[in-house]
Amino acid sequence: MVVGRQTGRAYIGSFTAAGGRGVLTAAVAPDSGALTVLGATDAVADPSYLALSPDGETLYAVSETSDGGVAAFRTAGDRAELTGPPVPVGSAPTHLALYDGHVLTANYRSGSVTAVQVRADGTLAPTPSSELRHTGSGPHPQRQQSPHAHQVLADPSGRWAVSVDLGTDSVRVCAFGESGLTLHREVALRPGSGPRHLVFHPRGDRAYVLNELSPTLTVCAWDAADGSLKPLGELPVLAEAPEGDTYPSEVVIAPDGRFLWAATRGPDVISVIALDETGDVPSLKATVSCGGKWPRDLAIDPAGRHLYAANERSGDVTWFAIDQETGIPSRTGSVAAPAASCVVFG
Repeated sequence: MVVGRQTGRAYIGSFTAAGGRGVLTAAVAPDSGALTVLGATDAVADPSYLALSPDGETLYAVSETSDGGVAAFRTAGDRAELTGPPVPVGSAPTHLALYDGHVLTANYRSGSVTAVQVRADGTLAPTPSSELRHTGSGPHPQRQQSPHAHQVLADPSGRWAVSVDLGTDSVRVCAFGESGLTLHREVALRPGSGPRHLVFHPRGDRAYVLNELSPTLTVCAWDAADGSLKPLGELPVLAEAPEGDTYPSEVVIAPDGRFLWAATRGPDVISVIALDETGDVPSLKATVSCGGKWPRDLAIDPAGRHLYAANERSGDVTWFAIDQETGIPSRTGSVAAPAASCVVFG
């Protein structure tokens, strides 16, 4: 694998309503990847997903509550410090990303994406500047009666924002202009698949969508020149067909694009998926235990040496050393983090 920079800090999000400590700051051991929690703040309710500014000085967090909000924290010191009250966004935001001078939030219950302007000092404007509401539904009688935006992220070129909607079986490609967020195109995935999260290949021409309602990975071609996403095929992320719901949650990719890892909460496993040189042909190589219960999030350190699972129901973050030849992770440690939901690196 291509080895990138090392990191000194990690930030863990958690559900305060389930006993979590809010946003935790942890030191990262450069060789072992071990985490040591330094401090925590519960200044914002249910900060379930986090994103760092490019300079690492500001941390943004959604507040995954029925009211829904997004907040900014300063990262200096061993405890993140809230810079101001959360900005109201849509209901139950589950994900956020930085894009074109704004923080975008994917609002699950509202079925929308909201844009909040980032000021020059990294703090947030007091009200959203734009909201893009999704429309549509899917065939699942309980989970797809309406739109459910689950993730939003910028594409590698920085030109487009991409939102993944579990409720409508689609991915939306958006742009930011004078009138705010606008829909460029909507790409349909297999009905009933329930797309949850997407990751781009480091090369920038492929994307991989992890589906929650069926444990599969959809391979897509991505063209940043015209913002087009084209599904190419699907791969099961579990070795055997499941008898019931399995709840895949997160997919991450190696810095050199040779491997993908996908977490599935029902069986509490991490799937190891190898990619060929084109990125078009994934193959399931192994599944390993996540080291806890209900892996809601996966993260890979910037150096590409360690994989982390935020295990929500066992209340810990487990880390693994990645075999650089096979991609198979081996558990090497864990740290207590009640109701853990997300890990990001500074």
